[in-house]
Amino acid sequence: MRIHRLGSYSWLLAAPLFLAANVITGLAWRHPRFSWATNNISDLGNVTCGSWGTSRPRPVCSPWHGAMNAATVLTGVLLALGVLLTWSALGRGVATTAARLLTLAAAAGYVLAGAYPADVHENNHVLGAGLIFVLGNAGMIVASLARRSPVLRPVRPVSLALGLIGLAGTGLFVAQVDLGLGVGGMERVAVFPLLAWAVVLAVWLLRRARRPEPGHRR
Repeated sequence: MRIHRLGSYSWLLAAPLFLAANVITGLAWRHPRFSWATNNISDLGNVTCGSWGTSRPRPVCSPWHGAMNAATVLTGVLLALGVLLTWSALGRGVATTAARLLTLAAAAGYVLAGAYPADVHENNHVLGAGLIFVLGNAGMIVASLARRSPVLRPVRPVSLALGLIGLAGTGLFVAQVDLGLGVGGMERVAVFPLLAWAVVLAVWLLRRARRPEPGHRR
């Protein structure tokens, strides 16, 4: 169905958009230079320059913070559209419904994090980040239990692996254990699995849509 393809394309766009925003906004930093190992993702969206962070103070000055925050909000919108437009394609079942709702919560987290930069309204920003870190990664693990979904069932091992990686990254990030990646690098281990999962689902849905119906002859 056309609406399912639109949902797939929404998911497919979310990851490259957010990744490009991270790269391009980081390249705009001059004094200091942006570090994927040292700086948090949130630092890219801070609207003021100065020292940021209590447990790990670091200099922050992001000239293109507006672009980063807009891209973060749009990433959340794309993730939500992907869920809503593919709702019927994902099928039924408790696990499937729970995975959809958890992913929608994570999408709302992106919108909150982008709309409320950490140095403007920290509480709302932290709430948004928590929705991404906890509910987004938990959603993938729940999706790995979806035995009735024609879309989620074939990618259950991928869902489980990405969900566990994301939750492990979240735990290590909160504990400030970087395993050599830097705390900023560990945060990305917590965040990026959900976006990668959205790409996997989008590709699977688009491939499934191209398959001929049973009994259909070309």
